[in-house]
Amino acid sequence: MGARELRISALAKGAGLSRSTLLYYDRLGLLKPRHRSRANYRLYTAGDAARLKQICMYRQMGVPLKEIRNLLKESNGGAAVDILRRRLSTLGREIETLREQQRCVANILKQQVLHEEMQMVNKERWVEIMRAAGLTEKDMHNWHIQFEKMEPEAHQEFLQSLGINPGEIKRIREWARTALKE
Repeated sequence: MGARELRISALAKGAGLSRSTLLYYDRLGLLKPRHRSRANYRLYTAGDAARLKQICMYRQMGVPLKEIRNLLKESNGGAAVDILRRRLSTLGREIETLREQQRCVANILKQQVLHEEMQMVNKERWVEIMRAAGLTEKDMHNWHIQFEKMEPEAHQEFLQSLGINPGEIKRIREWARTALKE
């Protein structure tokens, strides 16, 4: 073994890869050992280590292995540019998809925070606020009747935001609709 030659395990370790990854690259024709030792060990040169560094760089960019083979061909300048342009375009689309997913998650979180903030005022606290504002039981009933009359869907959402259970919401709204008919 020459001074600058590395066995497969040393080359793999230096690149932060497994030995089996280098064997796979060998099978694909991406990284062949320059020769073998008398004991049949694969031996790699500094040039092979540089080639492996290129392979790792392209893999880090997400370039598929079959395209890396084309990128590593010295006479493939135009094709290499096309491969990298396609990868750049793919990355652009993936980034847009990720940004859209990010916006969706942010919107859901924003809605959840608003919902949690609205939940901070529950039915009991709302009644306290109404009483503190000087409303009587009759005034509060009238408020529900008018809310149901003018904005029935908003009335439903408001009652839900107070954390009132669905059965009680149904009773309040039926009572308010019945009162409207009287």
